[in-house]
Amino acid sequence: MPPNQLINETSPYLQQHADNPVDWHPWNAESLTLAKRLNKPILLSVGYSACHWCHVMAHESFEDEATAALMNDLFINIKVDREERPDLDKIYQTAHYMLTQRNGGWPLTMFLTPNDQIPFFGGTYFPREAHYGLPSFKDLLRQIADAYTQRKNDIINQNQSILSSLNAVFSSPGQSILPNGNILERACRNLSTSFDQSHGGFGQAPKFPHPTNIEILLRYSLLESSPESEAKQAMHMAEFSLEKMAHGGMYDQIGGGFCRYSVDDLWMIPHFEKMLYDNGPLLALYTQVFALTGSPLFKRIAVETADWVMAEMQSPEGGYYSSLDADSEGEEGKFYVWTPDEVKALLTEEEFPVFAHRYGLDRQANFEGQWHLHVSTDTEELSRKFNLEKPQVETLLNSARTKLYNQRKKRIWPGRDEKILVSWNALMIKGMAQAAQHLDNDQYANSANRAVEFIFKTLWKDGRLLATYKDGKSHLNAYLDDYAFLLDALIELLQLKWNSQLLTWAEQIAEILLNQFEDKEQGGFFFTSHDHEQLIQRPKSLADEAMPSGYGVATLALQRLGWLLGESRYLEAAERSLKAAASAMQQSPSAYGSLLGAYDEYLNPASLIILRGNINELSRWKNEMRKQYSPQRMCFAIPEDTVNLPASLASKKPQGDCVAYLCSGTSCSNSITEFKTFQKRLSKISTE
Repeated sequence: MPPNQLINETSPYLQQHADNPVDWHPWNAESLTLAKRLNKPILLSVGYSACHWCHVMAHESFEDEATAALMNDLFINIKVDREERPDLDKIYQTAHYMLTQRNGGWPLTMFLTPNDQIPFFGGTYFPREAHYGLPSFKDLLRQIADAYTQRKNDIINQNQSILSSLNAVFSSPGQSILPNGNILERACRNLSTSFDQSHGGFGQAPKFPHPTNIEILLRYSLLESSPESEAKQAMHMAEFSLEKMAHGGMYDQIGGGFCRYSVDDLWMIPHFEKMLYDNGPLLALYTQVFALTGSPLFKRIAVETADWVMAEMQSPEGGYYSSLDADSEGEEGKFYVWTPDEVKALLTEEEFPVFAHRYGLDRQANFEGQWHLHVSTDTEELSRKFNLEKPQVETLLNSARTKLYNQRKKRIWPGRDEKILVSWNALMIKGMAQAAQHLDNDQYANSANRAVEFIFKTLWKDGRLLATYKDGKSHLNAYLDDYAFLLDALIELLQLKWNSQLLTWAEQIAEILLNQFEDKEQGGFFFTSHDHEQLIQRPKSLADEAMPSGYGVATLALQRLGWLLGESRYLEAAERSLKAAASAMQQSPSAYGSLLGAYDEYLNPASLIILRGNINELSRWKNEMRKQYSPQRMCFAIPEDTVNLPASLASKKPQGDCVAYLCSGTSCSNSITEFKTFQKRLSKISTE
């Protein structure tokens, strides 16, 4: 059987289905026109390459000749990679919830009317045979086809209701009143009600890391206006959650990096796929909290995560790959699990008992008869139990982990999705830039710069971004997340090392955000550009999801660039965005962490430090910044010989070997030319 039309797509997920007996089509004008011409409903299947249940449904149904024959006879079948088309995923996940009153997920299975692409039935995974309280997929296909032919009027009426509901969900009526000033406090109190006192994190299994929640807690804990007891509680919730995640099985104890989420409350057993979009923000968080606390654990996790990304997720061309699969050899987690006998054969007599006690190998199996490693004993207890000094314990553990890592490399690896997405790359670039800054590691800076150069050379075409790249092909209009996350990452890179070309690029991206994404009537930002393909709805996504909200990040980044350049248009756009989101933020503040960060800096403009001088002195003054971390501080070290600076920066002229300009909003202090005075002033800022 010849391959279907997915054979020409760049997405690894779509290519996985190119040899299915299902006559799959990509989402494009030709496929939609075909559905209209044949008057066949569309079966829309949305997934991604690292998705375990996507693989299960593919094996059970899409590779089955009888099921495929039904699908081909009754429907126009369209397969979508949710990572390449997050616009479609956002719309149809929301529609799924409206139809079923249940949360969606992947695979997403939706049935659309052919003339308008409005869904009239939907679900997620459907089994081959009736199971889990779900009908068999083949029976469902027949029932849906019958409903489409026999109940068209009902479907038309329902579609109008769905469309109206989507309009309501994705609109953000602007208002002139900004949220109350205590909204950050309310968000932290909301988080404290769902905080897991025993295991960290928020809510019950399945447990996701939710980096934006931890960012809210960090911001609040460092605000001068926060009551001391609440500030301490916020910091405790942040640190404790990061510690428990680092010790759990959601973190790869052998190779570094985090899986997507934990299926239990203890962070012990993950859903084993590793996604770039999780690891970028988590790398940034562990780096920031290390800079704040000096915790050796957080430093180690940051180093191991960054090293894993460079070793396994960075392409030779410079961009970062998207994900590692949950499955290998057809089994979820097989690449990561062990047996005690297997481990014992690799380690010395000294190493094994210490390692086994540390990572739970001397306890019952925790994953389908095998052992997935997690920290079950701290090093102090190991020191007492085995009568060893703590450095000896750490040496034995490090040696053992290295041996397991080298052995694991010989296994059959999970599949790697090697498409390169601008938005996910930008999240990792920011994480790498912060790791380079606070860990003083040039390798991480080089990694981030290689990724930025790749995006500029490969995905920046004719003054606009393209969203995705693979196999030499860049395509698809970029989304709000691509522009917003990249602008945020460029501002971070400019703090790592000044580059006037990056500033010019940042200004170009900011202009596109205003010209192509801003809602000129109500304020805020659409997820798709003004010249994007017209879909059944134009999302405006304010809340954080698995990734930060592009709406919130755009607001924060424009605001920061506005202060840096003295550009009132950027500041005014950010204010309009906050006003448009005010009602939603008031109702459920903890769901809008990215926007809360922007609002916090609207109320309390970020401390902006401009350093001008020779390279050696710039480095010394900049190093002083590392000692006093604050999420509300930006520092740009601009060499004295830099030319063609914007007016707001050109006015801050070099004086002597180095000079510092300390600004907040539109006001700046007198210039500081003495290093000791700079140190004292920084100490004062950190306590303000």
